Amino acid sequence: MDRKLYFIWGGVFTDSRWEELEPGSEESFGPFHDAATAERAWRDEMRRRVDNAMHRLFVIEVARPGGLKQAA
Repeated sequence: MDRKLYFIWGGVFTDSRWEELEPGSEESFGPFHDAATAERAWRDEMRRRVDNAMHRLFVIEVARPGGLKQAA
């Protein structure tokens, strides 16, 4: 089983250094359980926003916590 989760995160950035988002423009989608599904969702979302050059979304890969045992 894949031990990773994938999220889409981004928004409208204030400049081309892609360091700061405009307040209120933040977006996130997910979790997705595989990279292919996340990439398809990313592509669909970016197609909707193609007219705004300052809008960026990124696929983020996160290790899923696992192997934790609950104390009895």
